Amino acid sequence: MTTVKIRGGGAAYAGPVLPLPPFEWLAPRSLDEAVRALAAAPDDTMLLGGGTDVLPNLKHGLHTPRRLIGLGKIDELGRIEVGADVRLGAGVTIDRLAREPRVRAWYPALAAAAESIASPQLRRMGTLGGNLCLDTRCGFYNQTAFWRGALGHCLKAEGTVCHVVPAGRRCVAALSADTPAPLIAYQAELELRSVRGTRTLPLADFYAGDGVHHHQRAPDEIVVAVRLPAPAPGLRSSYLKLRTRQAIDFPLLSVAAVVSAVSVRVVVGALGPRPRQVRLADGVAAARPLTPASIDAIASAAAAQCHPLANLGDEPWRAAMVAPTVRRALHALVASVTEA
Repeated sequence: MTTVKIRGGGAAYAGPVLPLPPFEWLAPRSLDEAVRALAAAPDDTMLLGGGTDVLPNLKHGLHTPRRLIGLGKIDELGRIEVGADVRLGAGVTIDRLAREPRVRAWYPALAAAAESIASPQLRRMGTLGGNLCLDTRCGFYNQTAFWRGALGHCLKAEGTVCHVVPAGRRCVAALSADTPAPLIAYQAELELRSVRGTRTLPLADFYAGDGVHHHQRAPDEIVVAVRLPAPAPGLRSSYLKLRTRQAIDFPLLSVAAVVSAVSVRVVVGALGPRPRQVRLADGVAAARPLTPASIDAIASAAAAQCHPLANLGDEPWRAAMVAPTVRRALHALVASVTEA
C-alpha cells in the first residue's frame, strides 16, 4: 500500500486559491488492505473514490481528516457482474454507468441519472459509491470557512443553529445525488465491508432524515457494491431532474419512476436528507395500464408528501414543480409502452 504525506496549505493560508489541508494519503491495492487501513483510525479517516466532492469540501474546510484512503487502485470495486442479480461495484465510474449497454437496456432510469451528473470530465472521475455517499448540501453550508464564520456556523458545521429552520434541532441539508432515487425505485441493495465482515441492506434504509448523519455507513465500513434485482419482463422506468441549468448543476428536484406488472414506485429526491418513496393507495399503485386519472392521483400524492425547504433556495418553485415533474416521468413511461 502506498502512503504519502500531503503538506497542504495550512489553516493560516491566505492566498487567492483555496488549498488542501495537510493529510496522510493511503492507496491500498486490495479491499482487504483498505478495510484494515480504515479500521486503524476510522474516526480520523475519509474515503475517496474520484474525489469530485470530497476534495472541494476539504478546501472549504468542511472536513479535516488526518488521513485519506484512495480507493481507485482496487480492481474489485470497478467490476460489473451479472448472475442471479446484477452487481455494480462502487468504484464503477459515473461515465461508465451512463454508457454501459446492460445498464442502459435493463435500468434506463439509472443510466439517465448517471448521464445527467455534472460534466463529462467529472463523470469520468466520479464513482457510483461516491455518489451514493455524497455529502448533503445546503446554501448555508457549502461555502468557504470565511463565509460560514461571518454568518455564524450551522448545525452541520461547527455551530448550534439551523439557518433554514431556526428552531430546528435536526439538519435539513439535502442529498443532492442523482443515483439514489432510481436505485431505490429499482429496490437495490447496498453491500458494505469492514474488518467485521460484509453486510447488505436495502438502499432505501441506508439514508436517514438528519442532514449531518444522513446515511447508515459505520465509520469503519466501505461501500463496495450495489445489487439490483434482475430486470423483470415489461419493467419500465424513467428519471427526470430539475435544475437551474441543463448542465453541471446538482438537482433541485429529482424523480425516478418504475412501473411493473404489479406495482408503481415513485421516488423523489434532492428535497431533504433522504429520498422519499411516495406512498400510494393500493388501488392507484395496482392500476394498469396507467391512465391520465391514475397519473394525476400519483402526482397529487407526491406533491402532498414532498415539501422542499430553503436549504437550496427557490423552495416555492421546487414545491410547485413536484406534481408536474412526476406527471412527466409517468407519461414518459406510457409513451415508451406505446412506442414499443
